[in-house]
Amino acid sequence: MSVKHHHVEVNGLRLHVAEQGEGPLVLLLHGFPESWYSWRHQFGPLAEAGYRVVAPDQRGYARSDRAPSAEEYTLPHLVGDVTALIGALGAENAVVVGHDWGAPVAWTTALLRPDLVRGVAGLSVPPLPPAGMPSIGASRHIYGEGYYQVYFQEPGKADAELSADPASTLRRVLVGASGANEPRPWVVPEGGALLDAMPEPTGLPDWLTPEDIAVFAEDYSAPDAFTGPLDWYRNIDRNQGLMAAFQGLRIEVPALYALGDKDMVSILEGVPELRRALPLIAPKLHADITLPGCGHWTQQERPDEVNAALLDFLAAL
Repeated sequence: MSVKHHHVEVNGLRLHVAEQGEGPLVLLLHGFPESWYSWRHQFGPLAEAGYRVVAPDQRGYARSDRAPSAEEYTLPHLVGDVTALIGALGAENAVVVGHDWGAPVAWTTALLRPDLVRGVAGLSVPPLPPAGMPSIGASRHIYGEGYYQVYFQEPGKADAELSADPASTLRRVLVGASGANEPRPWVVPEGGALLDAMPEPTGLPDWLTPEDIAVFAEDYSAPDAFTGPLDWYRNIDRNQGLMAAFQGLRIEVPALYALGDKDMVSILEGVPELRRALPLIAPKLHADITLPGCGHWTQQERPDEVNAALLDFLAAL
């Protein structure tokens, strides 16, 4: 079975999706700055186990449409895309798996639409209901103006820096946040540029090839290719208000969480406390897994372990 590519109309946008296999639907939601290709190692094993595996380029990313305005990248919009995609694919429900930014989308879809989500898995980013992430003000207070999520707020600035040389940007970010380095928050040095915190690597780790970089770089080759993805971050504070009505809800479907011990997320303020609270946030938690030596790019750096964990979780549903 090969991976098939097509487009699906979702909420007025055309989303590019990659698909393989037949059976119960498993949706794989990528993060920043990635695309469907982040899940390249998951398609075969999950499809061979009897699942229909679908990985979209989420709104604003890669081969999918950009939303008409920056304000249309809120969590309700992103969850709306997932719920509409399930229906557009002709399925009654799905298991939703997310990594990085895809994890808050997956967790929130499970929180708001347990009728559509049979199970949810988050890689790297733990659930923080209802808004998914701390406010920009909280991040600014802890890490300062140079913290990447704060730095991303100014329209156009990070967009231009990241798009100047997409291949170099992706090498720096993918290697810099990997298990090849000790985890640290992504903070722009005072007076420096965004990528100064992640210098050009001298080589690539075993899990990442020049061909992989070329695929990602092609997805970000347009001059404004980073703007849609960055607009997700520019709605973090808007999400705080939009999601306030759902404060106190728990994730009531079976759940799986996995985090590398060298992932920068693992050392962020509050994450250890969130992990301890996982059984309260997601009372049907199947497993909370730590991957030794793994950095931020969980399913790319540790595909065998992630695939085994996902298959175990899926079999238990």
